[in-house]
Amino acid sequence: MAMDDTPQLHGRVALVTGGSRGIGFAIASALLARGASVMIGGLRQENLDAARARLSELADEAAVETFAANVRSHRDVQRMIEGTVDRFGGLDILVNNAAVGFFREVADQPAEEWIETVETNLNGVFYCCRAAIPHLRRRGGGWIINVSSLAAKNPFAGGAAYSASKAALNAFSEALMQELRYDDIRVSYVMPGSVRTEFAGHHDGAGTEWKLAPEDVAQVVVDLIGHDRRSLPSRVELRPSKPRK
Repeated sequence: MAMDDTPQLHGRVALVTGGSRGIGFAIASALLARGASVMIGGLRQENLDAARARLSELADEAAVETFAANVRSHRDVQRMIEGTVDRFGGLDILVNNAAVGFFREVADQPAEEWIETVETNLNGVFYCCRAAIPHLRRRGGGWIINVSSLAAKNPFAGGAAYSASKAALNAFSEALMQELRYDDIRVSYVMPGSVRTEFAGHHDGAGTEWKLAPEDVAQVVVDLIGHDRRSLPSRVELRPSKPRK
């Protein structure tokens, strides 16, 4: 496949965690548009139901399913992976997008916020990957794409928990890539900068047009999947082209 060809994913099955809103929803939309069947995972069933209704307008309703699960629970994750395989017959693509962020200085940060950040942004990815790998191997290969952040390499005051969790995610992704490459399972991670979403309670309005759109991150994900098997772009940094000065 040439680099500029649109990857067609008919017959492929994808699971996108944190798929009901923001970046995850955009990724699920892009995968559906290219013919994949998509399971979206999330915490709240009402958000998942609303997302499914919107996604069903883009593709055959039978190609979209939801699963309410907390990625901090390895039991929930196992059920979600098995539910995906039972519903669609297998698993080819895992996109670990679920994440949380609590932004305050370390001296003021409750231990519960630190624990939730690490358990979601790092442990949750481990649980999903561990549960998915046997199914990806049965399909003869596939893709694991982890959504990280430029905050992993650019820590900032008030962001210690978030930056540390994403830096650890990057190291995890690098090791996993080396473990799975000979199984034809390609592991990549994407590091976006500022994105216009409601992440961490932020509501972006006028004056934030300079930020990335969720669809920009989704484009990177489908481009990664479209690469020829001989190449493995294992890390992508994505930033606004003209950030606020």
